[in-house]
Amino acid sequence: MDHSQKNERPDLRALFFAFSSVGLSGFGGVLPFARRMLVEQRQWLSAEEFNAQLGLCQFLPGPNVVNLAVVVGKRQAGLAGAIVAPLGLLAGPLVVVLLLALLYDRYGELPLAQSMLRGVAAAGAGLLFAMAWRMGAALRDKALFLPFTLLVVIGIAGLRWPMLWIMLGGLALSGGLAWWRLGRQK
Repeated sequence: MDHSQKNERPDLRALFFAFSSVGLSGFGGVLPFARRMLVEQRQWLSAEEFNAQLGLCQFLPGPNVVNLAVVVGKRQAGLAGAIVAPLGLLAGPLVVVLLLALLYDRYGELPLAQSMLRGVAAAGAGLLFAMAWRMGAALRDKALFLPFTLLVVIGIAGLRWPMLWIMLGGLALSGGLAWWRLGRQK
């Protein structure tokens, strides 16, 4: 079911503030917060639509979550939405980062500041793992896609292959599998 059609389309103000809340929610990555807002809270995307849109955004240049904001903004409110959603996502964090840079410049060498940064990094890693787990749970044919996951992990973490070649190889393999499956369904 297409959740974005079920609910009323948000106006530009709603898009700006929804993505602002996402942008201000996390340090070191807001993708888990974007997923929760888009899929669970606002229901602007289903879990499967989120996975598909994020997959597309990973192939585009630039940060994935900014690309996702552009795509969702365009889908919900046209060109103006494509501008307002990423603006909302980035405006608050820009101010926060500038203030934190000033504080770090002054107090960054203190042991307390270093300990706080390590804690924030650990929390960010946990959030990323939780989001990956939820995305995997939304896949319809998990057994079919598990080999792709394993190949990516082996290629990047084990063999240290370049990300571009992993993505192109994954695109070719998954595209071939999809073409083969569609041919069998006819």
